[in-house]
Amino acid sequence: MSTAEDTAGEDMPWGEVTPEAARKLLVAAVEAFAERGYHATTTRDIAGRAGMSPAALYIHYKTKEELLHRISRIGHDRALEVLAAAAAGEGTPSERLAEAVSSFVRWHAGRHDTARVVQYELDALSEEHRTEIIGLRRRSDAVVREILRDGVESGEFDVPDVPGTTLAVLSLCIDVARWFNTQGRRTPDEVGALYADLVLRMVSAETK
Repeated sequence: MSTAEDTAGEDMPWGEVTPEAARKLLVAAVEAFAERGYHATTTRDIAGRAGMSPAALYIHYKTKEELLHRISRIGHDRALEVLAAAAAGEGTPSERLAEAVSSFVRWHAGRHDTARVVQYELDALSEEHRTEIIGLRRRSDAVVREILRDGVESGEFDVPDVPGTTLAVLSLCIDVARWFNTQGRRTPDEVGALYADLVLRMVSAETK
């Protein structure tokens, strides 16, 4: 799946990135990083995919790491928005947890190229940028942790270790980006529904 398909449902992939040349370079970088990994990708690879000269890249991004940071920041912001919106909805803790998990999984499956870069290239960021992204990850952790605590307090969940269970739930969702294949037999919606059911069973919530 191309990065353009990765961001299906948007008017334009990475439309918030301007000017157009900078957007094309970012789209090309996502494709290259997802396919080859950050360290094996050169600025020439990225520029070539975007149909530009290597020199053109430096007009918009000072370094390859700056490109990765832009991708990581936007991707983490989007993933957090998806998770927080689902968690803020009405319903019981079980319903909110199921919606949060299914939405988060759908994002990682439907945009698996982007998610793979966002979630698995953290160590390639500079210390300053890595600290920033870790802060966003902690906010995602807090969203899930709050739902679990609500479920424990209401008696819906049997979770002796809320922090540990939060880590397990997020890890389960994020790993979808690593293995999801558009040619597989399950759609992002189906994987989302499956994982929501698995997580509810994990926390001993009643399942239908």
